[in-house]
Order: sequence, then structure tokens, then C-alpha cells
Amino acid sequence: MPKGPPPKVEIQNVVSSVTLFQKLDLAQIQRTFPDVEYKPAQFPGLVFRLAKPKTATLIFSSGKMVCTGAKSEEESIRAVRTVVKALKKEGFVIREEPQIEIQNIVASIDLHGRIDLEKAATTLENVMYEPEQFPGLIYRMNSPKVVILMFASGKLVCTGAKYEKDVYDAVNKLQQLLEEKELISYD
Repeated sequence: MPKGPPPKVEIQNVVSSVTLFQKLDLAQIQRTFPDVEYKPAQFPGLVFRLAKPKTATLIFSSGKMVCTGAKSEEESIRAVRTVVKALKKEGFVIREEPQIEIQNIVASIDLHGRIDLEKAATTLENVMYEPEQFPGLIYRMNSPKVVILMFASGKLVCTGAKYEKDVYDAVNKLQQLLEEKELISYD
């Protein structure tokens, strides 16, 4: 059990990929939904933004979609379903349930302590630390499989998680490791 205060974890972005198993007419979607962004000369996808949940879903003619901006797995899935429902409501035939897969979760974390990055760079495995290039230490965790950027301020960025639970598991595991190796000090 970590000795320090509980970490503050905030999910910043959930990215999910979606397969609709059919082709889509993006020009027709643009005519039906005037608020979407579609400039095929610049980018092959159409951008379908939602205000609630605040997300952007890229839709491609192949029937693939990418949803970004959600703050939870649940919100990402809800956003995709909202877009699909809007398409169906306007007469677009979506033959199958969309296959939704979370690709990446990015979270910011505050451990409320100071991390000795110099010592961490020589003590921990799977790290990269080049302070002249970047002020953070890059730590690749094997289980759960995530990448954590650590800063001396005790702030972290966790990326690569497929489930929110992985973010929390990784943060707790890292905090415990930092405490065991005496790499973190609390005020």
C-alpha cells in the first residue's frame, strides 16, 4: 500500500476505433449534416463533432471511424452510438452494430510529491531520460502495458492504456515502486 497521499488521476482523452463493416458516402453525409467538416482534398475523412459528450469522430468512406476527446471509456462508446444513431435517423442504413475498440487512454496524474529523476533513471528498468532533450523521464511499464512520462514535480502522463483500470493499476504500481526505491519524497 502506498505511503503517500492518493494520486489524483484525470482521464484526458480516450481514443476508440470503430468498424461499421460497410462503405459510407461522405459527400451525402456532408449534405445531410451541414455542421460536419469534410475537405477531401486536404483529408480523406469527415469530422463529426458532438457537443455532448464533447468529442470528434472521424468517419472514413471505408466505414472505419475514430472517436477522440472522450473522458471515459463509457463516454467514447456513447459518442460513437450517438453518431451512428444520428446517421440512422437521417436515413443512412447501418446494417450491423458498430464494433468499438478502445485504442488508447491518456491520463494526467499528480502524485503530490517530488521524484528524483536522476536516481530513477539509474534505478528503474525500461527508462529513457535525456534532460537536455526533454525534462521528463520516459518509463515503459510491461504490466499493464503503458508508457508513463514522469516529471520531477510528481506529475505524470500515462498513455497506451486500453482500459481505465490499467491507468489506475499502473499509477498505484509506480507509486509503490517509487516509494520502495526511495525515489519520491512527499512534502
